[in-house]
Amino acid sequence: MANGNNPDSPEAIATDFWQRISVPRYKHNHPPVQNANELNSQKLSPVDKIAIAITDKVGSFGFFMIIFVWTILWVGYNVLATEIPVLHWKSFDPFPAFVAYLLISNVIQIMLMPLIMVGQNLQDRQSEVRAQLDYETNLKAEKEVEILMRHLEHNSQLLVHLMRHLHCQLTDDEMKALQAHADTTQQICDQGIGIETGGKPS
Repeated sequence: MANGNNPDSPEAIATDFWQRISVPRYKHNHPPVQNANELNSQKLSPVDKIAIAITDKVGSFGFFMIIFVWTILWVGYNVLATEIPVLHWKSFDPFPAFVAYLLISNVIQIMLMPLIMVGQNLQDRQSEVRAQLDYETNLKAEKEVEILMRHLEHNSQLLVHLMRHLHCQLTDDEMKALQAHADTTQQICDQGIGIETGGKPS
């Protein structure tokens, strides 16, 4: 009988031993981690980028200060020009009506409101993309944790078999502790850490 078919041959013993101690290699068969900001920016049109920029600027303290200073200067100048003739200032928007000021303010509000809503919708869309990528990243992390747990469980079993093979003098409590550790790790691996049944984010 050939050595390759003899289970007691050195080659067969070595092959069987290697199969028992080897652990399948973990293959990164998932897509690479992606940047939510880059993905979102690639899908934005120039108009969308303008809407987001305006939304960011309008919601800043600098924009508030511009409106505040403009209001103080406009109202203050016209009040002084109307109420104090001695200054010889010419009022271009007489107090107390401020017709031009109210008109400009209303036009700014009407123009900004739709742009702000568009920008908020785009930001919400970006948040959804980020949430989806976070979900996928969590799945990848859980899968890698499961692989690590399987390696630990395999190493625990190898340690128990090796100590038995070497006839190590272990107490019953020590053997029970090693076996309990291996069983616990196997139980965690069998549960799959919710990888296959996990729900997607809403």
